[in-house]
Amino acid sequence: MGPIDPEGGDMKAIVAGSPSSGSSSLNMTSPVVIVPVIDERPTVTTITVTGVDGTLQNNGEAASTTPAVQTPVVACAQPCGYSSAYVTNRMHNTQLGADPGGPGICAFILTLFSFLLILATFPLSLCFSVKVVQEYERAVIFRLGRLLKGGARGPGIFFIVPCIDTYRKVDLRTVSFDVPPQEILSRDSVTVAVDAVVYYRVQNPTIAVSNVENFSHSTRLLAATTLRNVLGTKNLAEILSERETISHTMQSSLDEATDPWGVKVERVEIKDVRLPVQLQRAMAAEAEAAREARAKVIAAEGEQKASRALRDAAEVIAESPAALQLRYLQTLNTISAEKNSTIIFPLPIDILKHFIKPSKVDKYDL
Repeated sequence: MGPIDPEGGDMKAIVAGSPSSGSSSLNMTSPVVIVPVIDERPTVTTITVTGVDGTLQNNGEAASTTPAVQTPVVACAQPCGYSSAYVTNRMHNTQLGADPGGPGICAFILTLFSFLLILATFPLSLCFSVKVVQEYERAVIFRLGRLLKGGARGPGIFFIVPCIDTYRKVDLRTVSFDVPPQEILSRDSVTVAVDAVVYYRVQNPTIAVSNVENFSHSTRLLAATTLRNVLGTKNLAEILSERETISHTMQSSLDEATDPWGVKVERVEIKDVRLPVQLQRAMAAEAEAAREARAKVIAAEGEQKASRALRDAAEVIAESPAALQLRYLQTLNTISAEKNSTIIFPLPIDILKHFIKPSKVDKYDL
């Protein structure tokens, strides 16, 4: 079986189990293996072998009334050096009916003319051909609108063809931006304004340039939308107390959504939660009332403990008459230590005994 060239790709069919390589018929009792031989461009081809005689049919339709055995084989090759974005674009162009064989004769002529112009103006052309990118940057090069194989260039020196090449620098450093305050209606119907900060970086410059028009602007819009969606499922108490959990949820959601753009979201933090003024006053009044209630309970407990202590002290003083005299002298000492204009006249306790009614214990003592 000879070479097959569907849509410009070089394909060779090798029949396993056939008596000889030059046989014109296929032995359908043996497996049929189709090995694609790819030239220097990626090719996505679907081949269907139909019929006992090995006839290649379209869409599996038999060319004759002979019973056929249908064996579909899908061969997809991605040579080393081509990015996934390049292969995706080529597959899309193939589906649209574009030429998958690469640039035509005009592109070849323009490329040759550009190289000749560079040689003719050497070394002046080096000023336009030699470019430098920093350690934290990468350059994505397009030649006649097509992405060059090999991925992004850098860091360091790289060369371009001034007439036909264009390139775009992509910064790989971590970028931070503030999410504008979002008016959010929580699950318990409370309106709050929440703002956040997002940290991200570009992990695949080729995809970031070819798959999205402006990855930075798109990430900012997606962060604002994600913040509203995540906080809309939480009530006010959860928003105020579970900031770390909300941040992790937002980071996971953003990272999954921006992965096709070549962007890695590293961290998301909730900065501030602003409540309406009336709600702040109501919450402050509620907190103040709760604190006053706890203060009254604590004061009542203190009074109860103090009364018990005074009762115990009175019992001790009643058992020892000298204890009352000592307490009297201690009180005088305390008053005299302060700088005031109070005049104290000591009065002996014995004089007051005649005015105090004797207790039952004193009567028995007499």
